[in-house]
Amino acid sequence: MTMTTAKPAASIRPARTGEPRSAGRGWPSTPLDAAQRAFDLLVCPPAPLAFDGRGFKGLPNRLLALDELKKILIDDRTPRSVRDEVWRELVVRARRDGPAWVIAAVGIAMPGIRRMAGLLAAGWHGDSSDRDSEMLLGFIARLRTVDLREERIAGKLIDAGARAVKAARERQEDLDTIRVHATWSMPPQQPWDHPDWVLARAVKAAIISPDEYLLIAATRLDDTGLAAVADKLGISVPVAGAWRRKAEWRLAAAIRAGEVDWVPLVPLAQGSPDPDAVGDLSTAAVDAAVPPAATATSSGTGVR
Repeated sequence: MTMTTAKPAASIRPARTGEPRSAGRGWPSTPLDAAQRAFDLLVCPPAPLAFDGRGFKGLPNRLLALDELKKILIDDRTPRSVRDEVWRELVVRARRDGPAWVIAAVGIAMPGIRRMAGLLAAGWHGDSSDRDSEMLLGFIARLRTVDLREERIAGKLIDAGARAVKAARERQEDLDTIRVHATWSMPPQQPWDHPDWVLARAVKAAIISPDEYLLIAATRLDDTGLAAVADKLGISVPVAGAWRRKAEWRLAAAIRAGEVDWVPLVPLAQGSPDPDAVGDLSTAAVDAAVPPAATATSSGTGVR
């Protein structure tokens, strides 16, 4: 599977008329807008940078201009496995083929980068351009080191940008001196949440599945026996124990890497910010669980 700079053939040129969208405009003054403009120039006719979709299951069997590829990757209907395969190839090209493909990776991830930058705006007291620059620098640095054997490649790159912003903010706060004439208590910075919310953020970030959330929350937080949860899920106790153990290892690694620090804290139970709503959802989810076809029935008792 290869990628190439497309020739000006009708089959791969974006369906545009008139001048390229970058024509006649000054260069943007903000980092994210500048990165977006550089990406726009890469996909302008007559020779847009293209990705060879042949050999990638789930992609059109032809060369794709990068803006078309971007639309496919952010489409909710595109399977996560397809996104990860494409992102692995994008990272390889960015490492091997230089700046054009680094810009391509940034441009394709731009919706997620902008969303994360918006979430970080509340805790940033400096110039927003400095924040966005740190975001891009963290993303690009992670391009060189991200493990391509893992999942959520794009998510890990964006998370790295968020960690760079957080580190820059902490450096700035260390330099600030505030004189006060009284003392008071202040809440700690995130992450500090109830364990239910840590699990909820992990589900939101696709680090654990809803069923794995259920296994951990019910048996570790709600003091429900593993056998009872396994029976509800229609699996054996040994399978449930192994499944929970692997999910906990994955969750612990993600917490250590900071991957759940900046996931939006949105309640799993719609319409309520109360952490107790997550417990209600756990009960409902257990009751509604459909037994997996390939697993055995419960055989064992009381494994904790």
